[in-house]
Amino acid sequence: MFSIVFNFPQGFWKKLALFSFSIFFISAGIDHFTNKEFYLSIMPPAFPLHLEAVYISGFFEILGGIGLLFARLRKIAALGLLVLLISVYPANIYMALYPEVFPQYSIGLLYFRLFLQFIAFYWAYSLSTERFNPQLQI
Repeated sequence: MFSIVFNFPQGFWKKLALFSFSIFFISAGIDHFTNKEFYLSIMPPAFPLHLEAVYISGFFEILGGIGLLFARLRKIAALGLLVLLISVYPANIYMALYPEVFPQYSIGLLYFRLFLQFIAFYWAYSLSTERFNPQLQI
């Protein structure tokens, strides 16, 4: 029953990648609710509904992180997190383009975050592939 519900990929590194991404998103999602001021500060001013967007993205980060743990939900959760990562990318661009608004962060760190986001895009996509979604053995 356990293997049918979770059906984790074979191999230590694949499991580590899956659990790390899951924990990261669950933690980040919770942080949207406990540290909303930070997320509000990085919202580009032209975007509407700042508080709502922070809460919605936090909710879907938690949901996606949990979904990664279940075999039947893993692919859609991974693709959903990929879409979420793409949709929040403008906040990272905003931070890099207006570093004076974020004096507590170095310009190098702000641009490094832009690069890291592409690694996260690839990671989310990878978790949706067959390597991380072995066929259920019933």
